[in-house]
Amino acid sequence: MQPEKMAKLGKRWKSCLSANALTLLTVLGVLGGVALGFILKASKDSWSKREIMYINFLGDLFLRMLKGLILPLIVASIVSAIGSLDLTLSGKIGMRSVYYYATTTICAVILGIILVSSIQPGHIGDKNLFKTNEDLTPPRDVTTTDTLLDLVRNIFPPNLVQACIKQYRTTLTKPDNATESEANDILQWKIGHVYGDGTNTLGLVIFGIILGIALGKMGESGQPLRDFFTALSEAMMIITNWVIWVSPIGVTFLVASKILEIDDLGAVVGTLGLYFMTVLLGLFIHGFGTLSLIFFVCTRQLPFKALAKMSHVMVTAFGTASSSATLPITLQCLDNMGVDSRISKFVVPIGATINMDGTALYEAVAALFIAQVRNVEMSWSKIIGVSITATAASIGAAGIPQAGLVTMVMVLDTVGLPAEDVTLIVAVDWLLDRFRTTINVVCDALAAVIIEKMSMEELRRMDAPKSEEIVELTHLNKAEA
Repeated sequence: MQPEKMAKLGKRWKSCLSANALTLLTVLGVLGGVALGFILKASKDSWSKREIMYINFLGDLFLRMLKGLILPLIVASIVSAIGSLDLTLSGKIGMRSVYYYATTTICAVILGIILVSSIQPGHIGDKNLFKTNEDLTPPRDVTTTDTLLDLVRNIFPPNLVQACIKQYRTTLTKPDNATESEANDILQWKIGHVYGDGTNTLGLVIFGIILGIALGKMGESGQPLRDFFTALSEAMMIITNWVIWVSPIGVTFLVASKILEIDDLGAVVGTLGLYFMTVLLGLFIHGFGTLSLIFFVCTRQLPFKALAKMSHVMVTAFGTASSSATLPITLQCLDNMGVDSRISKFVVPIGATINMDGTALYEAVAALFIAQVRNVEMSWSKIIGVSITATAASIGAAGIPQAGLVTMVMVLDTVGLPAEDVTLIVAVDWLLDRFRTTINVVCDALAAVIIEKMSMEELRRMDAPKSEEIVELTHLNKAEA
């Protein structure tokens, strides 16, 4: 080969490695975490919780940094994005986002139900191995109705400062001198509430949307406040860029510590293997089938080029198992792809809050799997109930690792199964959580690309007056010269 061609080829490889360095490092981080986990596991019989905590320390710091960016980034992104949009356009974008997210979530639930009903993983294997662990049993102190009502209440937080750190939750307690019938009937328990730890992201997103609309309606008088949120959003993106370069190290220790937490990985995969593969197959079909088809129908383009550019986002989502923690990196990636920031900063934070396709699919499969294990007959009405509840539960699921286990209680209540049956699947949930988070994040990122494509005409009309002003100024400058 000629020296010139060798030099050109070397430059191409160097350019390719430079452009994808972060993605490659993050992939190496995941692989390194797996290798480190198995090496440490083989080095001694058991690891204490304190030792695992030490190994997870750097990963925990990485997650804390990412989560620290979520609140200012979400509020600033949504307010600046909507405030800079024409009100008629923001309404259209909002409706398109709702249609897209509703369609993908419903498709995910239906796909999950079809797969689990066809494969029936709960009717295969040694059911004696499915034993509940009381230590892992989540408290069942609310009804499905209470959970749904809490979801609506959190949309309207009474205190925005409190909403940054607390969420409203209904609590039910047994009456002191309850009869046997009252003690067994949860609907007769005393109703109370607490403000539990956790950012009320849904309430803050709704507030951000309303504030953005108000600023857009104010016109010039609202410009200083719009400029503040725009500058804050840009500052947060710069900080995000610094933090994401720590991701390969953080992901390595997050994955390694999770592998150490499992006592017998082989037995777990063997016992729950078919259930695991059913969920994984559903996520794969939804991610690369349903979403790809929707992308093609809406944009008339194949999604593979866009998906390739989102590789770092997918790897980070897999490593952190948190769609909220991945949000800053998703916005950064879409910005690098050239997606209009007015669209991405509006669509993606909303998607990270309310759109959880992977979670919806998993909860539908898990509920029917547990019903099959327990030999509970599923009528069409129960299956429809699971569909509706899984969709609602996915909206209410927090964008944090294994949040789906909490909302699973709500879905199991629809099937008439006890809350402790969640522990039947907890052994493999940590790994499935990473796959479904990846699908959640991919769905949000593709939404921004699709909605930008569908809103091109409106965006062009918005930018037209600015272009005309530039042309007029150019003519004036020439005339003066």
